Amino acid sequence: MLDALRTYFHGKLPLTETQFTTLASLLTPRRLAKGEVLGRQGELARFGVFVVRGCLRSYVTDTRHKEHILQFAPENWWIADQHSLRHHEPALFAIDALEDSEVLLFGAGFYAQLSAFGPEFQALFYELLQRSLVAMQRRLIGVLSAPAEVRYREFQQLYPTLARRLPQRHIAAYLGITPESLSRLRAGRNRG
Repeated sequence: MLDALRTYFHGKLPLTETQFTTLASLLTPRRLAKGEVLGRQGELARFGVFVVRGCLRSYVTDTRHKEHILQFAPENWWIADQHSLRHHEPALFAIDALEDSEVLLFGAGFYAQLSAFGPEFQALFYELLQRSLVAMQRRLIGVLSAPAEVRYREFQQLYPTLARRLPQRHIAAYLGITPESLSRLRAGRNRG
């Protein structure tokens, strides 16, 4: 599992062997079964995740027990309830595995411990957090104002492999539409 992390960082910020060993010591490898829950909405988040293989999701459940997917995390993505981890407050959303997955877990002190790696490493994680914020802002604007066709096209651009891997109900929950509406949308795209 650590080879995938080494490859991930090699393309972004080459690490010395000492830096990589230290980074690896902050992460715990784990295999997840499909459906396994890593964190529940309303409970304290214990860790964040780097996905080596498989796919995770973050989601909220409303008062009518309807799930709303906030994010998918396929291979080489990071996913965490940053607020809960950092402030030790109840999680805003749940995280679970949509496929059998291999992940690397990190604890609440992970970001603070990155200071030992120097300013370039902190800058990389700052950039990753900024990208995540921009993606969430775009997603929020899309959910509030874009038609389903546009949201589906953006989903395909952001997650090019997931349309074939995930059940239709999960994609629909991410888009904020019913599975039946997603079927009609896909049928219309295939005809056009």
